[in-house]
Amino acid sequence: MAKTDTRVLTAHVPVLLAEKVDQIAARLERSRGWIMKQALSAWIEQEEERTRLTRDATQSQIATSTPMSMSHRCCEPRRMVETTPTPVIDSVPNNQLYSSHRMLYGTIKSIL
Repeated sequence: MAKTDTRVLTAHVPVLLAEKVDQIAARLERSRGWIMKQALSAWIEQEEERTRLTRDATQSQIATSTPMSMSHRCCEPRRMVETTPTPVIDSVPNNQLYSSHRMLYGTIKSIL
């Protein structure tokens, strides 16, 4: 099998999460690194899907005849300025906003 190039990534995680990773690794007879690779791969897949869905939604909104935008302050639709040549979504509704570290943390917790 060909050896692939690798890089070391370091992250500080809560002690309880690290202990759960250790427990799962022991139970599955896998290394802690293997567990982390699985979690990171799942998170990246989830992020790529979220990006694709956002792009599709943006393209769908641009294709509509009435330009609308979602305000990040109150999630109320508001009409865009009529002089804008192409509608632009200036934010995603609050319930769809996730910080990357929270999503990764959630992915790791779900694996455990």
